[in-house]
Amino acid sequence: MIKLTKPRSSRSLAVTIGKIAQSKLANDILILDLRKIDMAPADFFVVCSSTSTTHTKAIFDEVYYQVKELDQDLPKSEGLDTRGWVLIDYFDVVVNIMTEEARSYYKLEKLWSDAKFMTLDEEATAISYSKNNLNELYVETADSTD
Repeated sequence: MIKLTKPRSSRSLAVTIGKIAQSKLANDILILDLRKIDMAPADFFVVCSSTSTTHTKAIFDEVYYQVKELDQDLPKSEGLDTRGWVLIDYFDVVVNIMTEEARSYYKLEKLWSDAKFMTLDEEATAISYSKNNLNELYVETADSTD
């Protein structure tokens, strides 16, 4: 279990959630800063991939319970019935946990490509992420089209 401190801003909550997901071995974690986008539904999106629906549930559980311990308001959540794409809504921060197939199909990062992108390094520090690397996130499927 990683040691966490109560976030003081939506950015620090997004980074904290990224760290929690990283501790559960989530893949390709991206933090999208949406604050400069008019009509964005949140300040930040945290997007990560899971290797299976079981892995999706494990990441969800860890984020949900760890953030609850930080005295954050309880979130709304969706997608737990199918677990291909689970969404956790903390109002200013929306977490998207997706199987690799779902992430490749929906390409959420391309939809919000005007955002500033960050990821976490091995020490769980937020660093800039080049949008030119987005295609590396998506697995090829027989149905995938751009």
